[in-house]
Amino acid sequence: MIRFLRPFDPHRLRLLVFDLDGTLIDSRLDLIHSVNATLRHIGRPELDGDIIASYVGDGAPALVRRALGDTENDDGTLLRSALEYFLGYYRLHKLDHTTVYDGIAETLATLSASTNGLPRRMAVLSNKPVNPSRDIVRALGLADFFVGVYGGNSFTTKKPDPLGVRAILEETGVAADEALMIGDSSIDVLTGRNAGLWTCGVLYGFAPQTLEEVLPDVLVESPRELAELLC
Repeated sequence: MIRFLRPFDPHRLRLLVFDLDGTLIDSRLDLIHSVNATLRHIGRPELDGDIIASYVGDGAPALVRRALGDTENDDGTLLRSALEYFLGYYRLHKLDHTTVYDGIAETLATLSASTNGLPRRMAVLSNKPVNPSRDIVRALGLADFFVGVYGGNSFTTKKPDPLGVRAILEETGVAADEALMIGDSSIDVLTGRNAGLWTCGVLYGFAPQTLEEVLPDVLVESPRELAELLC
């Protein structure tokens, strides 16, 4: 069920900015395996998958740092070594189990149609590094839907800082009040809010509980509801 928490007109939207993990793709298992492979590599016990999934959203350095736990007495060597191993492992295994959420491809095809005679553009803004983000989007057949795919190292700051969204707005020539940020976590909602965008939270992703902490303008329960909402 679509739940409007703040009324707005979806038909005015000319730009849709999507989060990646937990919004367009289910990458949960590959991220869990990569973190646990890293922990094994450094002689640490593996973590429960649900715990690792709760650490996703702020980028690879934050994910690895949270998985390591207490690193206050470390000079940074352990974190750098673990992050390097994680990125190398994930680079090789990022598509072992990752899939597009059911209904996303059809929804993107519907949303890419023009609205009110104006083109509706779409972009991806993830905190995942840009190269694996683009590789995944391309490999899963989604690349043609987007004017750009941006990662956590595409700009000098990550979400929820609004820099990335503002750059996309400038590139596409769309005003903030004609754009929507779509994601599965409070980080995405804060990103959109900080940039002056409307916000949509998806409840099927990794961190739906965080959407109770920072409420978006609208909530949807499935990818198909996105098409219903916006068309």
